[in-house]
Amino acid sequence: MIEVVILALALSMDAFAVSIGLGSKHTKKTASLAIMAAIYFGFFQAFMPLIGYMGGRGVFGWVEDYAPWVAFFLLLLVGGKMIYESISEGIEEDITKITHKVMLILAIATSIDAMAAGFSLTILDVNPIVACVIIGTTTFFFSWVGVFVGAKSGTWLESKAELFGGIVLILIGLKLLFL
Repeated sequence: MIEVVILALALSMDAFAVSIGLGSKHTKKTASLAIMAAIYFGFFQAFMPLIGYMGGRGVFGWVEDYAPWVAFFLLLLVGGKMIYESISEGIEEDITKITHKVMLILAIATSIDAMAAGFSLTILDVNPIVACVIIGTTTFFFSWVGVFVGAKSGTWLESKAELFGGIVLILIGLKLLFL
């Protein structure tokens, strides 16, 4: 179960970073923005790994012998993408008005990684529903806090959160591969 908590923390860092960026640029009505970000990001971060898990279960019989390698490769890609994004500009730079459409797009964009990481749930000895609830709840919390952090302190923590999340995902992949 500790792997799921670590996975949840790592996956939530992408939404946390975007939430910091949103909060830093939209300092009015931060409470409502924080709730909106938490709901959208938390829901999609919980739902997407379930899709990844179900897809992984569908092909698990075909790739059972290679499942640790597939999980490692997917986590390496997702972690590498997060590390790359930590050194590039965020997409929330150009957002001037936060609408439900904008939040939906951001939530889907930040949770695509979680769908790929959901495959790793097939080789962990965990209940996938419980794992997805933990991932969603963790993301809900970090997204909510991220808006307030961004509103108070700006974006200095944004790239560090993505970098941390990417490194942790790669380390989880290595653990699945070698342990």
